[in-house]
Amino acid sequence: MSNRLFTSCLLLTTGLALATAFTRPFAGTVTGNVNPPEGASRAWIFSATDTLMAPVENSGHFQISPVKPGHYRLMLEAKPPYRNNVKEGILVVDGMPTNVGTIEMQK
Repeated sequence: MSNRLFTSCLLLTTGLALATAFTRPFAGTVTGNVNPPEGASRAWIFSATDTLMAPVENSGHFQISPVKPGHYRLMLEAKPPYRNNVKEGILVVDGMPTNVGTIEMQK
């Protein structure tokens, strides 16, 4: 009886390992630009289950990846004297880049 249970558990574990070994990783990316470039230090995206962050480069460009498919809110963390900026309704699709465009920072 214990050999049968052991064999069943081994087969189940092997099957699960094989099933997950060949799945595609999430490949969504969120990119954009900040104007003026010195207006923000970090870009954050939030969903009900995930929070991701990336620095804003000196050029004002940011890229956040890998991002799971879903709906997100983007927040740009401002540098004084600028204010944080939030953009709603960012949709990320698996395998597709999402460009949010240029976001104007306000004082």
